[in-house]
Amino acid sequence: MGSTGRRRAPTGPEKVRLTRRGRFLMWGAGVCSALVLGVAGVGAWLYQDLSGNIQGADLDDKLGGDRPVNLSPGSKNILVVGSDSRDGDNAKYGKGLTTMQSDTLMVLHIPANREWATVVSFPRDSWVEIPACDKGDGAESAPHHAKINEAFAIGGTSGEIAEAAACTIRTIEDSTGLRIDHFASVDFQGFKGMVNALGGIEVCPEQAIHDDKAHLDLEAGCQTVRDEEALGYVRARYSIGDGSDTGRIGRQQEFMQALAEKAQSKLTSPNALYGFLQSATKSLTTDDDLAGIKPLYGLASELRGIPGDRLTFLTVPNYPREADVPTDKANVVWQYPQAADLFDALAKDREVDKKQLQADAENPLHASSVRVQVLNGDGVPGRAAAVAEKLRQAGFTVTGTGNAPETTRTTSVSHPQGLDAQAEVLASRLPDVRARQEAGAAADVVTMVVGADLDPEDIR
Repeated sequence: MGSTGRRRAPTGPEKVRLTRRGRFLMWGAGVCSALVLGVAGVGAWLYQDLSGNIQGADLDDKLGGDRPVNLSPGSKNILVVGSDSRDGDNAKYGKGLTTMQSDTLMVLHIPANREWATVVSFPRDSWVEIPACDKGDGAESAPHHAKINEAFAIGGTSGEIAEAAACTIRTIEDSTGLRIDHFASVDFQGFKGMVNALGGIEVCPEQAIHDDKAHLDLEAGCQTVRDEEALGYVRARYSIGDGSDTGRIGRQQEFMQALAEKAQSKLTSPNALYGFLQSATKSLTTDDDLAGIKPLYGLASELRGIPGDRLTFLTVPNYPREADVPTDKANVVWQYPQAADLFDALAKDREVDKKQLQADAENPLHASSVRVQVLNGDGVPGRAAAVAEKLRQAGFTVTGTGNAPETTRTTSVSHPQGLDAQAEVLASRLPDVRARQEAGAAADVVTMVVGADLDPEDIR
């Protein structure tokens, strides 16, 4: 596909523990790198057999030309999706769902120097703008706001994973400014086969779990899960912990950590190894450039050279959207400027300081607390109103619109003394705009002058 750039954990219940590198090799690259660890020692016939299992998806002609530019040649961004297809054996999961679903969504960033790596998880309840997407049935969806995982379902309306992947990639690229170079999807049923090939995974929930949506009934205490119980355990949400998707992300990572350690210790028998690799490869779909054991092995080799203490696992900073829209109790919004700082660092191939990011995100400044007046500096009628509407959709409190004293090409954000943080939240949602304090700025509001350089669609 292309190169990187931009256009404009809780503790788990498992007894086993693994180095961060081991966990990363298993799940962070979407099973891609783990499954090739055992391939180097198998015969040529098995190599071809397994390679033939991996499905390739032709994405290049589905992503359009208006994509983020390359700011870090040599780096890679790999979008990894845990796919919850409703076809076949997966049909029992979820009511009234007929399209593909993405249950896990993350981006693996591998820098050009291969000295560190970052995995960013996106809560599937993230409220973002889904761009117009080809649904694969001859129709195109309209741009709209929704949970981020809806992009996979919209693109997968016809059952084609290439269309599902393309819509998800476009959504991630538009929302983050990161160029996605590769894509990998792992289906639920393949995950179940991998767990079964290992004889199940031991979990130790402190409380009983009864979750109808995940088809899961577990008593408290240590027990081995396999088949539907294993699927239910990583899918369960509302019946465990605080019921958040962020909590589930941490639990899934811990489960994969346990799975990876057991795979490393148990896959010594040819039969167990073959069953595990068959399940893994049959469940895997990637872009055409990554489809095959050889490119996956190359990826794994790159990952193995990264020191364990330079692997960073992050979740996009976020807060409940209810803080901006009191009626929305089901979604989260990304927290700015912290989310923008994260995306910009990866786009420019800079290593992220996780502790600093978490510290900066401890006290979120909600968009609704930022009062903004929007002035038209472009001279084109309606520009201020269009931008104001985009800001309202993003949760900002727009106090009014008007015309700037003079026309300008450059969009600007200014503020009086004391509103530095609020102005930074707004500026971080705009491409290449920095906030500045002005002695004569209007009191109690942040002022945004819309220049000719701003496309309202580029507002994050």
